[in-house]
Amino acid sequence: MLQSLEHSEERGVQTDKILINDLLKIPDCDIGKTRLKLNVFNGNTDPLEEYKRDPDKINIEWFLWHNQRRYFHTGQIAICLLYLYDDKWLLTTIKRITKEIDVVDDVGFEAEEIEEYRKYYGRLVLKYHNTKRGMGRTYESMMEELEVIEILSTAYDGDEFPGYENIRLSFSQLETIIRNKRSGWLDALRNQKAVYLITDTSNGKMYVGSATAQYGMLLQRWTNYIDNGHGGNVELKHIVDTKGFDYIKANFQYSVLENYNARMDDNYILSREKWWKDTLCTRQFGYNKN
Repeated sequence: MLQSLEHSEERGVQTDKILINDLLKIPDCDIGKTRLKLNVFNGNTDPLEEYKRDPDKINIEWFLWHNQRRYFHTGQIAICLLYLYDDKWLLTTIKRITKEIDVVDDVGFEAEEIEEYRKYYGRLVLKYHNTKRGMGRTYESMMEELEVIEILSTAYDGDEFPGYENIRLSFSQLETIIRNKRSGWLDALRNQKAVYLITDTSNGKMYVGSATAQYGMLLQRWTNYIDNGHGGNVELKHIVDTKGFDYIKANFQYSVLENYNARMDDNYILSREKWWKDTLCTRQFGYNKN
């Protein structure tokens, strides 16, 4: 990852602002017919989580939804920005609209990515303080406000591994990490033993489990949960059988109580698992059977 331009200013290094068109250099003849779509949480779905799972969910479905006809028209250049956090936005794609499609509730355009900008897709991070409600804007009205603050070394695919003590993942977040083979996360989980916690966020009930050499390290144990929802555990299997796998996907959260390297004795980890079961009363009030 390249040095953040924003951080350079914080350390007292004077840098002139680099604006979006300093990089894109959209010709004057196209600036007036270039528009942007800002993708933010819509009250139901976080587009950032959608992008982590599948970038096309944003670059096609959100970006080119039929209702965007108030923003886009054939021949225009369309720029897609995705909200990250703290006034930071990710450039995910730039396309030229080639055709409007007569649909009611689906993608309403055909469009082609502009190849010369491909190197910035998923990598260019911009700073912009949004104060307006509308998500469609003209490029001309924003080009002097969109400041380049970072160019990522690789395309953004989600947050970096935060440390074992800061893991708190929904089912969909854990599934995205495993299915998309997020290397930083997988490397951290692959050879790690642990005592972990699964929480049913719909009722507060908990399940304490362990990852050991005998039964699978942390990555293998959590992969099993992603595959079938229960990982072979009797009580969790009962939930899948009675309430369905979708219940697990909607309500289960995964975190780490204690983590150990691969050299730690399995028996010690099992004793710590028992301690946490006793402490959290997960046999009496949770999902642990033994």
